[in-house]
This record gives sequence, structure tokens and C-alpha cells, in this order.
Amino acid sequence: MTVRLHDKTCFVTGGAQGIGRAIAERFALEGATVIAADLRFGADVPETAGITLLQLDVTNPEAVASAAAAHPEVSVLVNCVGYVATGNLLDCSLAEFDRSMDINVRSMVLTTRAFLPGMLTRGRGSIINIASVVSTVMTAPDRFAYATSKAAVIGLTSSIARDFVTRGIRCNAISPGTVDSPSLHQRFAATGDVAAARSAFVARQPMGRLGQPEEIAATAVLLGSDEATFMTGSNIIIDGGMSL
Repeated sequence: MTVRLHDKTCFVTGGAQGIGRAIAERFALEGATVIAADLRFGADVPETAGITLLQLDVTNPEAVASAAAAHPEVSVLVNCVGYVATGNLLDCSLAEFDRSMDINVRSMVLTTRAFLPGMLTRGRGSIINIASVVSTVMTAPDRFAYATSKAAVIGLTSSIARDFVTRGIRCNAISPGTVDSPSLHQRFAATGDVAAARSAFVARQPMGRLGQPEEIAATAVLLGSDEATFMTGSNIIIDGGMSL
């Protein structure tokens, strides 16, 4: 294993499972100092595998500000927390729509506003936002709120990249396709037929398989490293050909 992030302190939201956990673990293997934040972490969970675990509600402005104040050295911010609401425009409740925007978009605004000033002071920083191909890239049935929120993430990414490009800040998005994760397994279970649901999701993948969290983490390493210092405002699609 290389140490491409040996001089980086990285803050990863949604770090308890799935893509967020894979990114935190891969960053640690690449030599980074990692703080993984998630609401699922208990207050007394010990550090593990070189990763500091932080219980954090990223929709709480005061809690996010406190986390940033406690870790002013963060040079890589990964916004990975997310929520998938189901339903079309008429089926999806306004409460679910608001929750989607709060978790998927507003949380990224809060964390970026909290950590960006420190990055600007040092004149360097990388912000990585996890979006989705279900956004401005393509559509999927019954994903109205999710697609709308993830499209907003792509717009947010471009705006941040443009506004701070001359001040050493890079901001990029990663748009995964269907990734094999605990969140996806919960959606399988909610259908009442896990095997049929899994088969349906696999069937829409041209490669004939689901993506793995580690495959998304590999690209996050690139974006967080100095190998990508000429990349900003990009939306990298990792979907096994789903959007072709």
C-alpha cells in the first residue's frame, strides 16, 4: 500500500458504513489522519484502525461548527452522508422531500462552511462530495426527492469550485451508480423479496454486478491526494455503465 495521503487530515461524514466507511478505511491505509463522523457512532466508541470516530449529527449547525473547531487542521473533507427517499413527485411526501434536502444537501453546506475557512487560511484544501448518477446524469423510477437532492449536490460542487479556485481549494463530486452497501440491503428488505429486488438492481447494470464501496473509495483517494491538484469542479461517474 502506498501512502498518498500521508500529510493529510481527512474528515469523512457518513463514516459508519458503506461508501463512507470504505473511504475512511482506505484513507487511513494511505497514511491520512482520519476523523470519521456519523450519527450512528456511540459517544464511547474507541478509536479503531487509525480512525477517530465521532458521533455527529451533520444537520445540526452547532454540532458541525464544534467539530470543525475541534479539528482545524482538516485538509480533506468528504461529504458522504446520504438518504434515499422513494416515490415520484406525487407519492413522495413533503416531509420526505425536506428530509432528503436536509441530509443530502444542507448537511454539505454546513460542513463545508465550517471547514472551508481553515482550508482558506492554509491556502489548500480538497472537498469531495458524494453525489449520484441519479441526478442530472440520469433518472430512475420513484427517486424524485433523491434525484433532486443529488442534482443539487452537483450544482453545489461546481459553485464552490468556481468561487474558490484561485485560493487553493478544489471541490469535486463522485457520482456512483448502484453500490452494494447496508443502505441498499435495507431497501432490498423493504420490498419484501430480497432476492427479487437484488436481481432487479443487478439487471440494470451493464457489467452484470453491483459496485463495491472500495471502488468508490479508490477515486476518493485520488481526489484527496496531490495527484489531482489540477482537478476541480469535476463530477466523476462510477456506475459500471449504468448511465450509458
